[in-house]
Amino acid sequence: MTAELILHHYDTSPFSEKVRLLFGIKGLSWRSVIQPVIMPKPDLIPLTGGYRRIPVMQIGADVYCDTQVILAEIERRHPEPRVVTGVDWAVNLWADRLWFQASVALIFAEMGERVPKEFIADREKLSGRPFDVSAMKAAAPFMRQQWRAYAGWMEDGLADGDFLGGAKPSLADVAAWMNVWWLGAAAPAVADEMMVGLPRTQAWRDRLGAIGHGKRQEMAPSDALQAATAAAPADEGVCAANDPTGLRKGDAVVVQADDYGRDPVEGVLVNLTNDRITLARECGELDVIHVHFPRAGYVLVKR
Repeated sequence: MTAELILHHYDTSPFSEKVRLLFGIKGLSWRSVIQPVIMPKPDLIPLTGGYRRIPVMQIGADVYCDTQVILAEIERRHPEPRVVTGVDWAVNLWADRLWFQASVALIFAEMGERVPKEFIADREKLSGRPFDVSAMKAAAPFMRQQWRAYAGWMEDGLADGDFLGGAKPSLADVAAWMNVWWLGAAAPAVADEMMVGLPRTQAWRDRLGAIGHGKRQEMAPSDALQAATAAAPADEGVCAANDPTGLRKGDAVVVQADDYGRDPVEGVLVNLTNDRITLARECGELDVIHVHFPRAGYVLVKR
């Protein structure tokens, strides 16, 4: 029996929307576990070992942190229709960082005064810096220019097809969609303004929005934890002998993000490739969990 795809997310999460769209493109069935928007997250942290960012994907006792590794694992397990092509991963990182920061400024400049204090305090802990609405308002005019420039790249990229990947959606479409979807959901008037004069991008937005999210079924957090308890993690093979870290399988290591949400996750190294880090963690009642991270954007050191 194939293990279920379980997505730990919340509906307004822009990064989760990337995964939900990929489920739709591939026509997949998946289980939805709604997690809190802010800490504490008592049903998530036992799975990840401390990683608190959303989304997290779970397949039995294998847990995938960060959309980069989540999308890669979905593509590996469900290769049809093919989504990853060319330099899509570089586009994904650009959309996650540069374009996302422009989206953050535009959205919170628009709605900053309505953001709950608890959310602000949580995001300050997550980022390690002030959640300064006044600074976002001051930056918004510049970030509008940047957002529009990025959308202009989209317009040019759609000159030869319905999608950035041509006739069918690619990972580049999924990555770019996150920012267009989030701005449209959180600040629709601003999104409409940013889209004026970009007819191909407007039509692309409508096409992607019509794809949907595959077949979603809700799942209780306690059931997701039980699914991890009842399963054994996949065998991840060996670590590359020529890795620049010099680390070997079985080393005690620490992994953490290099941008924000730098909560360290400790474990035993079981897999290390050019694009993935996998740790084994003993999780008390959950027994052994394998936690997967991407290489790009994460720091790996020996403990």
